[in-house]
Amino acid sequence: MNVTWKGVYPAITTKFNENDEIDYEAYEKGLQGQLDAGVDGIIVSGSLGEASTLSDQEKLDLTEHTVKYVNGKVPVIFSIAEQSTKVAVYLAEKALEKGASGLMILPPLRYSSSVEETIQYFATIAERTPLPIIIYNNPVDYKTTVTLDMFAELSKFDNIQAVKESTRDISNVTRMINRFGDRFKILCGVDPLALESLFMGADGWVAGLVDAFPKETVAIYRLAKAGRYEEALSIYRWFLPLLELDIDPKLVQNIKLAEVYTELGTENVRAPRLPLSGKNRERVIKVIEDSLATRPELPEGSWGRRETVLA
Repeated sequence: MNVTWKGVYPAITTKFNENDEIDYEAYEKGLQGQLDAGVDGIIVSGSLGEASTLSDQEKLDLTEHTVKYVNGKVPVIFSIAEQSTKVAVYLAEKALEKGASGLMILPPLRYSSSVEETIQYFATIAERTPLPIIIYNNPVDYKTTVTLDMFAELSKFDNIQAVKESTRDISNVTRMINRFGDRFKILCGVDPLALESLFMGADGWVAGLVDAFPKETVAIYRLAKAGRYEEALSIYRWFLPLLELDIDPKLVQNIKLAEVYTELGTENVRAPRLPLSGKNRERVIKVIEDSLATRPELPEGSWGRRETVLA
């Protein structure tokens, strides 16, 4: 399925049951909420999906299940966050077999790769797969920066098409556009910088709180792209306390707790993670409950079927 790298791409959470197995019934309910809201793609087995605790087989099974469930409505993007090039290539090949439409790839984990090694890592994967690729650039959390010069080197690979921009430097959107034009699609990967990034020219949003609030996320994106800035900004200001739950070491637990409140998921996490407790849990619950108490009415046509066009 064609990937445009535009719109809202949820980094979907992985649901678990009480036996620490993937809860596909709860997972499908969450997926359906995203599809009903009109998202433009689904990203599986990312960091928000607790990929570091999933086996390779679980990642691939989850991908296959997602592809079958969405049934061509939106592309399914498989996330690769590995330590070795060999394993990354293997998973890229298997993801293609399972029906994934694209790949989201982080730089090598744990080992701090040099510029040359990082470029070669991405290049090797790109050479071994026909799937389109979005590079996840997140030096804050993963300590490796993919610089503009590195993107220039990687631009010779046609299937490296986009960047998940998570440097937290909002000016980097402009730097990418100034240097590369539309060669690389730019998707914001930091929830509390999403509207700012869209205003600066970003093409999309790889979102986290969308898992609990899909309609609001899609509405902000569509309103911003339709030039209805005041309406987008009004929803975004309401949304910001929730969006800030995404830039927290406990983002998985935060977002899963929010999913419980909006009936789109469960709170179960896989160890070593534990559910929120104590004052931190009280703080997050207050943010969620305060936000639900003032949840805005969304403009007609700002969410729903992807072909909806705002007037």
